[in-house]
Amino acid sequence: MVEGSILNNILSFGPVFLLIAARAVGMIQTAPLLSSDAIQPAAKFALAGLAAFAVLPTAEIFMAINSPNGIVTLPGGTLSDLRYETFTLRFALLVVGELVIGIIIGFYITIIFAAFSTAGQFFSLQMGFGASETFDPVAQVENPLMGQYFNLVSMLIFVTIGGFHQLFLGGFWRSVQTVNIISLIEGKEHVVTMLASGLSRLFLDAIIIAMPILGTLFLTSLTTGLISKAAPQINILSEGFPISIMTAFILLIASLPFMIEAFTRVIESGFTNIQTLYTQIGRQITGGN
Repeated sequence: MVEGSILNNILSFGPVFLLIAARAVGMIQTAPLLSSDAIQPAAKFALAGLAAFAVLPTAEIFMAINSPNGIVTLPGGTLSDLRYETFTLRFALLVVGELVIGIIIGFYITIIFAAFSTAGQFFSLQMGFGASETFDPVAQVENPLMGQYFNLVSMLIFVTIGGFHQLFLGGFWRSVQTVNIISLIEGKEHVVTMLASGLSRLFLDAIIIAMPILGTLFLTSLTTGLISKAAPQINILSEGFPISIMTAFILLIASLPFMIEAFTRVIESGFTNIQTLYTQIGRQITGGN
């Protein structure tokens, strides 16, 4: 009985459900961890359908469909002032537009997480792990060991601080309430600015995270170089790598609590920037978190 009522709801508001589901699919296919190839496509589409059904009552859209009243208005929040006819090119373009919105949300979160992997890459070479690149199943790229380590730590922090809760409520649900493809096109300057600032922030955050270890390893290399000049008979090449690796591991252990705090601030600032974008280009909403 319950399953039948859920299916009837989806079929009654099928066009709206399809638009919201397209946005969810775009976000899931680009968001970190959820976009992993280890997750089956069926599970991704099922999650997108569940997310679309959950936020469907809060979406408002004007539809020109076959009905006695012509235009049908769904009560609720706002997916905002779109008029369309199903099974037309206009509706197909609206689906593509919703997919683009989801891709932008997921891609921006991916940019934030790329800062952690980049931080590990900065000092992997000085540490002596520059040639130890292997395939990282989380980042879906070839990544040095330290980049993989930072990726795993960031994912654990993301789960611990309720990152998926923020992604689907603060990112996806709020976007359904405030933003559609028309507002995205009208506010494209704000979107481009957010993405460009995210890319520049990526390297800044990576430098800030890696600088303590990177600076210490530079001083270590400088010291070993001076020793090799003062005592040429010492095989500094064979002694330098163990010293650098041991120094880096000691610094990682000592600075891990501070890095966790830095990771948390970076992730939370990313969600804050997305919320700011919604207020700049979308409709204002009141109530709720």
